[in-house]
Amino acid sequence: MEIVRQSVYDYPKYYDVLFGSDWKAEYEFLCDCFEHYAKRPVKRLLEPACGTGRLLFRFAQAGYEVAGLDLNEKAVEYCNRRFQRLGLSGHVWVGDMANFRVKRKYDAAFNTINSFRHLPDDKGAFGHLACMREAVAKGGLYILGFHLTPNRPPKCTEESWIVRRGHLQVNSWMKTISLDRRRREEKVYFQFDVYTPRRTLRIVNEFVFRTYTWQQFHRLVQKVGGWEIAGTHDFAYRIDEPITVDDYTEDVVYVLRRV
Repeated sequence: MEIVRQSVYDYPKYYDVLFGSDWKAEYEFLCDCFEHYAKRPVKRLLEPACGTGRLLFRFAQAGYEVAGLDLNEKAVEYCNRRFQRLGLSGHVWVGDMANFRVKRKYDAAFNTINSFRHLPDDKGAFGHLACMREAVAKGGLYILGFHLTPNRPPKCTEESWIVRRGHLQVNSWMKTISLDRRRREEKVYFQFDVYTPRRTLRIVNEFVFRTYTWQQFHRLVQKVGGWEIAGTHDFAYRIDEPITVDDYTEDVVYVLRRV
C-alpha cells in the first residue's frame, strides 16, 4: 500500500465520500433549526470552513441561496466544480474563517463537524465569531457543532468508519494521541485507507484541535457579544430532544441566534 503523509483535506474526493455519505439527518436537523429557532425567514445560507460543500450543494438543490469559504484551495475547487456540473448557482471562495467580510448578510450559517476547533487560539476563535456576527442578520442563526472536553476523561478517544461509493471505498480511523488541558490542545491522528480497482492508498495526517469546556465556550460567546444561545443539541440531530450542557457533555450542537 502506498503511504503519504499529507493533509486529508488535500484529497477532496475521498473526504467527500467519507463525510458526505451520512448527510440526511444533519440536513433535516438544520432545516428544523431554521424553522424552530430563527426569527426571520431563512433563504440565504453561509458555511464557513465548508470543505467540499457536502451540505451546501444539497441546500442549493432545495432552492436556498448558498455560499461558503475555506482555506483549502483544492476543496474550494472541488465544491465549485460540483456546483457548475449540477447547474447550481452556489459559490465558495478561498478565505480565512477568522478574518473575512461579506457584502450582504445571511439568514443562517452552519458549521457542524469540529472545524471550529482548528482555530488555534482565543484570537482566532474570537475573530471567527465576530466575523460571523457581522455576516448573519439579526434574528438569524449560526449552528455550530463540535466536541467539548468534559471535566473527566473523555469517553470517546477513537472512532472509525467505512464508506463506499461505486468502486471506491474509504476506511477512516481517528484517535486522540494526547490531551493537554492546560495548553488546551488535543493532538489527533487521522488516517484514510483508500481502495479503488487500480490503487490502494493510505493518507496519514496529524493535527491539533483546540479544546473547550462548556464554560470556556460560553465565556467566549459572551465576550464576543451579539449572540445568544438559543438551543443546544447532540449529534443525534433531533430537534425535539434538546440537551442540557454540563461537565459531562462531549458532543454538542450550539444554536446561536444573532441579537
